Amino acid sequence: MTGEQKHTTIRVSTITRDKIAQIAEQEGRPMTAVIDDAVSDYEHKKFVQACAAAVARTQADPEAWADYLAETAIFDNAVADGLEPEDFSHLTPQEHDENRSGRHLAD
Repeated sequence: MTGEQKHTTIRVSTITRDKIAQIAEQEGRPMTAVIDDAVSDYEHKKFVQACAAAVARTQADPEAWADYLAETAIFDNAVADGLEPEDFSHLTPQEHDENRSGRHLAD
């Protein structure tokens, strides 16, 4: 089995195709890479939304929220290294995952 991915054709409006082509042109990347990244970003957005909804449900239950806070308080001592937390909000989800896995972004 090879590592090569199979490709298919999908129908999109000409407006969407033109937007993808414009982004690809500006970034010097293939249109498929733009689409792949857009889908990855969408998946990440949906994951974050699901996490936020789960937290909201937990917060709505005072007993569950107290349990959550007690459980996470255990980790408060783990960050006593004196270092400031890093801000990764400027990274794409893929770059963030690569950074968390110890891979260098310049690689």
